[in-house]
Amino acid sequence: MSSPGAVPLSVLDLAPLISGSSAADALRNTVDLARNAEKFGYRRYWLAEHHLTPGVASAAPAVLIGLVAAATERIRVGSGAVQTGHHTAVVIAEEFGTVAHLHPGRVDLGLGRSSIGRLLELAARAGGGAKAAGGGAGAAGKAAGGDAASASGPAAEPTAGKPPGAASKPAARVVEGLLVPAPPALTFDVERLGRQLRLVGFREDPDDDYSGLVRDIQAFIAGSFRTEDGTVLSAPAAQGADLEIWILASSAGGSARTAAELGLPLGANYHVAPWGVLDTVEAYRAAFRPGVLAKPWVMVSADVVVGPDDASARRLASGYGAWVASIRAGQGAIPYPSPEEAAAAGLSEADRALVADRVDTQFVGSPETVVRGLRTLRDVTGADELLITTITHSHADRVRSYELLAEAWNDQ
Repeated sequence: MSSPGAVPLSVLDLAPLISGSSAADALRNTVDLARNAEKFGYRRYWLAEHHLTPGVASAAPAVLIGLVAAATERIRVGSGAVQTGHHTAVVIAEEFGTVAHLHPGRVDLGLGRSSIGRLLELAARAGGGAKAAGGGAGAAGKAAGGDAASASGPAAEPTAGKPPGAASKPAARVVEGLLVPAPPALTFDVERLGRQLRLVGFREDPDDDYSGLVRDIQAFIAGSFRTEDGTVLSAPAAQGADLEIWILASSAGGSARTAAELGLPLGANYHVAPWGVLDTVEAYRAAFRPGVLAKPWVMVSADVVVGPDDASARRLASGYGAWVASIRAGQGAIPYPSPEEAAAAGLSEADRALVADRVDTQFVGSPETVVRGLRTLRDVTGADELLITTITHSHADRVRSYELLAEAWNDQ
């Protein structure tokens, strides 16, 4: 078996707001963390796309990636993920191409699939009404996207009530030491979320040609884009840009299929949709055809908090349950609570059940404890890279968590 260090680690950052902080604080912390991640030896630094989310400042990834690239020297920078449901191919290609022209060899374009149409389709299947099944990492956005019912892009959260004839809810299982939890049952206000999604320009067609959109982005970069009538259109900001395109997915659906058919690298989502990660990876590898890549390449995401010992790490991570509960209540992620605030507020039994899949699959502990867990994730999924996302109330604790992990991962 290869050593942990044989698989590189990368960073996914939401530019989280902590309680009592401002968006400016969060964005400055992002730039500082990126500089430190470069120093610690992380391969990539990816930024999420969230909109109308009280506890997240990463809403404009192309802008923030440009700032992070300018503040660093070597680390690759990218998106995890651009939500294609409210962007066009040419705008995506031009925005990221602009950054890539100024920082050649360093820019990743991670794409997530999402639409209102898919959301409303699931709502109808769940029985309609003011509430319907679903989820998301914010009112209109989430990191590491894929086949989404929400603006975020991850796989549709499971329905609160299954439609007639639907299969039984999968049970939790442990696969070679890796917990694959049962999907949770969630509800949210579809009308409210729909209004918020429309504010950020989501298209309502559930049958958007996602593969076609990715191909159009590739064509703008290659300078080969033609309209249906054969007219050649040039986008200088995109053309010739040295961009590495990734597809992010949370299910074995359209995103994984698109990555496979185009021979692109895949980002598979364990940190938000852990119940679907094995199916996602399996579907991608089974359908893969050589394209941009000669063989499949998979990066798997994970929620991580590392402290000097297990008890300290658990305290640092104690606000996570309340934070996830706020997301799943449909209000969008709240500013991240301190351990004291989390202890004072507590969680109801219903909330604990609602967030159990996320809390139970977070890797929390000493460097040795977390390395063991991540090594299992790597081995079971066959990951070629791991994408680490960490949120703590203290920025210093978050930086230290990444430092402790990098040291332990590379020293064993």
